[in-house]
Amino acid sequence: MGGLVNEITVELTIPYSQIPDFPVSTVDGHSGQLIFGQLGGKNVLAMQGRFHYYEGYSMKEVTFPVRVMKMLGINTLFVSNASGGLNPDYKVGDVIIISDHINFFPEHPLRGKNINELGTRFPDMSKSYDPHLRNRAKAIALKNGIAVREGVYVGVSGPTFETPAEYLMFRHLGADIVGMSTVPEVIVARHMEMTVFGISIVTDSGVPGQIVEISHEEVQEVAMKAEPNMTLILRELVAGL
Repeated sequence: MGGLVNEITVELTIPYSQIPDFPVSTVDGHSGQLIFGQLGGKNVLAMQGRFHYYEGYSMKEVTFPVRVMKMLGINTLFVSNASGGLNPDYKVGDVIIISDHINFFPEHPLRGKNINELGTRFPDMSKSYDPHLRNRAKAIALKNGIAVREGVYVGVSGPTFETPAEYLMFRHLGADIVGMSTVPEVIVARHMEMTVFGISIVTDSGVPGQIVEISHEEVQEVAMKAEPNMTLILRELVAGL
């Protein structure tokens, strides 16, 4: 889901392979470069392609780019993803503003000795997704006639899609959508006191009676169709910072 990159006035691109200690994505549809440029009159850094725990990377590797961003002076992180819908009111193609998350990854990105210069040992996660940015995003969507919802995202390791029983369990735990990314990066961003906004596109349904066999390619296809609405919201959010 890299449509926002096309909106950036690019000043510099750096392939991940040329950056010391940077992982390289192994997933089809995920490019591998940092893009520096201008968006809505603001200096931005975009990752074209992200790293997933299921690719075999450690949590420190998955979240390393967020550390780099903070060291470069970036204080606001925007994250996007594709997700499976758990809430029966959600439809495939819906745009969801993430209000909170549930961490179901088997490894925590802050496990191990804490580096006090980066953040506190026990960071607060009560407002992980900035309420002000969420409200602004809803206002932007309303102004542009885009239907959005707010929901809780549960992050899992993958790479398998969830079983019907797992979908049902996550719904009972309070999740509205499920996916294989985002949570580790948000935890590390909040560890460093970055402001975070998260947005998701529902690409398949995990609601009982609506579950069908799905492929990665089909997920990408649905995401691409809904991406323009998400891109518009993100572009205007950045411009208003």
